[in-house]
Amino acid sequence: MIRDALGNSVASVSKFLGIRTNNFAEYEAVILAFEELAKLVAPTKRGATTVAVKLDSELIVKQMNGVYKIKHPVMKAQYARLMQAAATFGKVTFTHVFRAENSDADALANAAMDRAT
Repeated sequence: MIRDALGNSVASVSKFLGIRTNNFAEYEAVILAFEELAKLVAPTKRGATTVAVKLDSELIVKQMNGVYKIKHPVMKAQYARLMQAAATFGKVTFTHVFRAENSDADALANAAMDRAT
């Protein structure tokens, strides 16, 4: 779910990924959100755009903040893709939130899985 500075929903992304780990899916969701955000923000304004990413995956947040190393080759590739997507924007922060505070993301993930069945 992409929200503006006032908390209003401006876009969402939901995509079935096949059989993947939850960590892969978390990375992919954020990458897809950045790709969608790039469509909404003019290229000349991206560098001045602040993005706050809130995830219920503490692992991904700690990896993105440099607290944890990434060892798995697939996750290293996902990390690199996310870093590249985030680099096109100004200040980007990654914050952990509890699952109860991230119900929109869970609903989008469930919708994607439902479409596959």
